[in-house]
Amino acid sequence: MEKQVILNSRHVELTLNRLSYQLIESHNDFSNTVLIGLQPRGIHVLARLKMQLEAILGKEVVCGNLDITFYRDDFRRRERPLIPSVTNIDFVIEGKNVVLIDDVLYTGRTIRSGLDALLAFGRPNKVELLTLIDRRFTRDLPIQADYVGKTIDTLNSERVSVEWKEIEGEDKVVLYTPENA
Repeated sequence: MEKQVILNSRHVELTLNRLSYQLIESHNDFSNTVLIGLQPRGIHVLARLKMQLEAILGKEVVCGNLDITFYRDDFRRRERPLIPSVTNIDFVIEGKNVVLIDDVLYTGRTIRSGLDALLAFGRPNKVELLTLIDRRFTRDLPIQADYVGKTIDTLNSERVSVEWKEIEGEDKVVLYTPENA
């Protein structure tokens, strides 16, 4: 596969900084807003945003992690069984504004699963979506992000990977293209 870096570490930092200020513009002091990262990769975006928001605001921002494994529509269709991750929502979402966070918005199915899983915790006032990368034109469902780090146009045969310093050794977003595409 051919590899193309879409965002390098500096661009990832600037993009997360911009997203933080967009969230502050919309949610002020976060007194009625919670952030929820979708497992497994959205929690890394959430962790970075939480650090930046708390540094800017000077106060704690309420955050949680949501596992969507058993809400996926392909849960029983995979050859290998999915391994669930940890859900950590130790606060009430009833009547709150919720910002769901994921790394890449592709078909919309992960977000649909996230919405289904979220409703098991109560009825939020409003739900918004933040994604670091939006793979436009590839939706299976009518889902659109409210906050987007970068929009890219891709083919279905291509793969987008958000890589983190803590896991892969460097912050970057990479587009993988099959060599025969």
